[in-house]
This record gives sequence, structure tokens and C-alpha cells, in this order.
Amino acid sequence: MKKEITLLRQKMKEHGVDACIVPTSDYHDSEYVSGYFKCREYLSGFTGSAGTLVVLADEAGLWTDGRYFLQAASQLEGTGIELKKAGEPGVPTIEQYLVGKMRPGQTLACDGRCITMERAWKLEESLRSKNILIKMNMDLAGEVWKDRPLISASPVWELPLEYAGVSREEKIQAVREKLQEKGADYLLLSSLPDICWLLNVRGGDVACTPVVLSYLLIGRQEVLWYVQDVVSDEILSNMEGIRTKDYHGIYQDLPDLLRGKTVWYDSRRLNAALGSLIPDSTAKIDEAVPTQMAKAIKNEKEQENFRIAHQKDGVAVTKFIFWLKGNVSGETITELSAAKYLENLRAEHEHYLGPSFDPIIAYSDHGAIIHYSADETTNRTIYPGGFLLADTGGHYLEGTTDITRTISTGALTKQEKEMYTRVLQGHIRLAMKHFTHGETGASFDAAARQPLLDIGYDYNHGTGHGVGYLLSVHEGPNMFRKKKAEDTTSDCVIEEGMITSNEPGVYLEGKFGVRIEDLVLCVKDPDKKDGLMLETLTLVPFDRAAILPELLTKEEKEWLNAYHETVYEKISPYLSLAEKTWLRKETEAL
Repeated sequence: MKKEITLLRQKMKEHGVDACIVPTSDYHDSEYVSGYFKCREYLSGFTGSAGTLVVLADEAGLWTDGRYFLQAASQLEGTGIELKKAGEPGVPTIEQYLVGKMRPGQTLACDGRCITMERAWKLEESLRSKNILIKMNMDLAGEVWKDRPLISASPVWELPLEYAGVSREEKIQAVREKLQEKGADYLLLSSLPDICWLLNVRGGDVACTPVVLSYLLIGRQEVLWYVQDVVSDEILSNMEGIRTKDYHGIYQDLPDLLRGKTVWYDSRRLNAALGSLIPDSTAKIDEAVPTQMAKAIKNEKEQENFRIAHQKDGVAVTKFIFWLKGNVSGETITELSAAKYLENLRAEHEHYLGPSFDPIIAYSDHGAIIHYSADETTNRTIYPGGFLLADTGGHYLEGTTDITRTISTGALTKQEKEMYTRVLQGHIRLAMKHFTHGETGASFDAAARQPLLDIGYDYNHGTGHGVGYLLSVHEGPNMFRKKKAEDTTSDCVIEEGMITSNEPGVYLEGKFGVRIEDLVLCVKDPDKKDGLMLETLTLVPFDRAAILPELLTKEEKEWLNAYHETVYEKISPYLSLAEKTWLRKETEAL
């Protein structure tokens, strides 16, 4: 039993609390969070980016998704916390679990700043019949965590127009036009990427996500930016019409500002504590905010810059693969040293700012752990033979990258080659899709899965996620994902200008994993009126030694050969003679 859980239970008893929910979130429903908000990790020991801990007096459970099942099972061993595999048959939701475990009249506690309004409503609705008191103003985890880090307060910096493509004044004006159309007085934003995109600013308050902890209230005449004291006078002088206020002050200001007005917000993103302060007299428009779609559809300058970023990134990753294959037999290379080597290669490029997420460098059976992250205790030496799965990405002023290559380090088995080729085949089928406007991500997902389904395999994650411009590497609303019952999040139409990942995979527990990932940009199809297609932005060769050409169709080979020719053309000018010679062989036509 973890001592932190014992201490939490003592606090629960002191406060008359029978159950406590600790999510993985900050006050802005961010996917990744800074150290101050890693309460769930502190209490449970599970380090994955997604998960919710529920603690009762005599038992505890942690819910996470398929990306983290193997990792969570290992990290929760011996903690007294039971892994709940969210979405699997027979596994209750958190609401169902609480209904089954809590007695009438008991008390549930959570920090309402760290769960969304929508999530709070679901809890209230589920527990109403049992007369459960829900206290949304209790940060019990914070009371237990004595050496908790301070809230991050990194300096704000401006993203110049040559990279943003559209000025903040134009973006704010577009929002005000949407307010006019809706008849709203204010737009309330709490999503950090939305705020930073709109204001053309970036920061460093979340690891691997260059955002600024803040809230934004946009009115017909005024813009109020609730932010910590991290904005320089120089930047403020460029923000005419934008007034900064204390970050935490929005909780005091909001009721008076909105009383008798009409406010537009998204209850799927706004935290429950802030949402509860909106007065009853305020008319409410609760739906997706206009910045979400505007941010997802990249403007022409952003698209142009993304291509530059991917060329730089392609050079770095191609050099990494050449180095790995050439040195794995002669020197000691580990998962951590390989990650450091690749990071150094990226850092050689102008305008490189840092990784877009923690690298996943996974050798052999570690590759079967979908979101494996090496540390000093798990760090494995890479040997000749088998696969190294490398899922990494970077932030450049020109944009954000996210790429996975599964790399052979020596001899492969027939099964390894077949699995690699099947994943590549699905990847190519998605990349080849031509379509007309109106298609959602489900059809793309199906195309990528089919070659694996044909032989009885599948993977427990989506096929693609949207990617932000120097913001979050995982950005909605666009995604390639199976449509599930009552799931509206995968209904987003794929629009021209959206950038989405293409990343099918297969994972054989205890053996190996294969994932292949590129980023694709939705563009006009030059050969079809009103048609759309996908432009692959990533420029790194696939592993020739792992491909079984006989499994690929003529069309798939043609796509692969054309892609490899593009990779050679775009990347070879930046390579040494030895690297260029190797790349020429890797990209020869099948």
C-alpha cells in the first residue's frame, strides 16, 4: 500500500469524505500538465499522461485507456490500487463504480477546478439517486503533498506574424463577428492552446506544450486576459485593447461581469468551479468555441512553415536511423542514449525549440507498451536484431512534428516482417485516400486497420490526432478514430488545411511493437473537382529491410516508391556522402 494513499485516506476521514476523485488535469483541462498539477501521479505512482484515480476508505482504482494498460499494470503493482481498463468489456465507468460502491448520504470530494463542467454534471446525475453530497471545492491531494512544486510562471513570448500567418487583431475581430452572429456578449476561453493561438503568444508553463496559464474573456469592446505576472511591458505595449488581470482573479470577477449578459463557452473544456460562478441571470451558449475550428484549419503561412519544419525534422530523424543502424553492433546504445542522440540532432537545426512530447524509444518487447517511456530503471541496451520503435517529435518556430519509425537493428523474424508490412500497408492506404468534403475520421481509421484485421490483429488506440502549430501535439477536433456509440468527438469533418497524424500499429505483448506515423495535411485534389486528398508532410524513409514487397499491391508500391523519391530529393542535400549513399539504397524503387 502506498503511504501517500494512506495519508489521503486520513485527510478524507478528517473532512468527513468517503470517496475522492483525483484526475489528470490542470485548471484548463490540458492533456499534459506541469508539476504542480501531477497529483494523480504523486499519489499513485502511475506516470502516464491520462488516468483518473478514485480512492475510497477500503479500496482504490485507477482508470486509464489502452495506450497505458501495460505501463499502468507494472507501475501500480503493490500499491493497493486496482487498474481499471477503461472502455474494456465488463469494466465499469467511474460513475458506475461510485454508484455501486457508495452508500446513500455519503460524501464525494474533488477539486472542481480540475474537472470539466460536463464531467461534474455526469457525476451529479449518476449519484443523485443515492443522495451523495459532492464537494467540488476540496484539493485533498494538495493537503497531502507537502513538497508540491509551485505553479509554473514562465515568461510569455510573441509568435511573430511570419510564423503565425494572421495577426491577433484579425483573429479577435473574427471572434467578435462570431459573437455578433450568436448574439453573445462574451466568449469565455480556458483552453490554453486556444488562448495562445488567438493572441499569438507562447510560453513554457506545460512541459512540451509552449502555453501560458491563463483565461481569456472576449467581449464586443474589451478583451480581459487573466494571466500571471509573466507578460513583459514590451509585449503589453503591442496588445492594444487587451487588458491583463490577475490569473486567479477571474473567480472573483466573473459573476459581476456576466450578470445579465450572454456568454459563450464550452462545458466540455471549462472547469466546473469556474462554470458554477456563471450567474443564473446569464444567458448561456454552450457549444464548441469558434477558436477550436479556426485553430485546426491551418492558414497558408502555417502550412508553408509546417513543410519547412518537417524537412528539418526529416534530416534529423534520417541521420538518427543511419547512425543507429551503423553503430548498434559496435558500441553500447541504450534507449535513453538513443533518445538523447536524436534530441541533439534536432537541436542542430535553426529555430528548434524542444521536444513536442516525451520521446518513446522502445526496444524489443518494450515496443509493445504503446506509450512506453524509458527511465533509469527500465533503460534497455539496444542490440543487433529486432525492432526499435521511435516515436518522437519537435517544436520549431515553423511548426510541430510527430513521427514514429519502427527500425530494424539487425535480423528480423518472418512474423516481425509481416507485422511491419501490414502496418505499413494500412498507413499507405490511409495516405492514398482521395475523398470529397463531408468525410469524418472514422472512414480513414477503417482504411488503416483493414490489413491487420484481415489476419486477426488490431490496435487499441486511434489512428490519428490533430496537431497544433507550436502548441499541443494532440489537438482537436480532427482525428482518425473508430466511431463508437454515443461518441460525437469523432464526428469532425476533415477540412482542407487540417493536419492529422497517420499512425496505425500492432503490439504483441512480450515480443515487439510496430507503429508507423507521419503527419498528413488535407489539401485540394488537383485531379478531381471539389476533391480532397492528403499530403504527407513527414520526410523519413521506411525500413526497407522490414518490408515484404509481395504483400503490397501495385498501387501501394507506386505510392511508396514516389514517397521515397520525394524523401531522397528533399533530405539528401543535407546529408554527408555516407548518409546520402545509404539513403539512396533505402529509397530505391521496390
